[in-house]
Amino acid sequence: MASLVSLRAGDDDTLWAVIATAGRKSRVANVYRSRSDALDDRAWRAQQVSAYEDWLRRSRQPVPHYSVAPIRRADLPKTWSPLPALGFLRGQFI
Repeated sequence: MASLVSLRAGDDDTLWAVIATAGRKSRVANVYRSRSDALDDRAWRAQQVSAYEDWLRRSRQPVPHYSVAPIRRADLPKTWSPLPALGFLRGQFI
């Protein structure tokens, strides 16, 4: 007798994204397998922004805000790479 195997579609494809938003631009800052890891990263990034917020404002850099959302692996751009904590590099929000 054959046994049936239950497969849950999409479970392996779902990741948790830390989303950086500055003004009207949003980018995926990093991705994680677990929501708790993504929340830890979001908290760390928010702490880094808080520590440098005055400097960011004085240098007229956008102050990024972070959130966590589920994302499918297929929705990530092919050239995606993680963002630095402050959300910009060389003066541009990447």
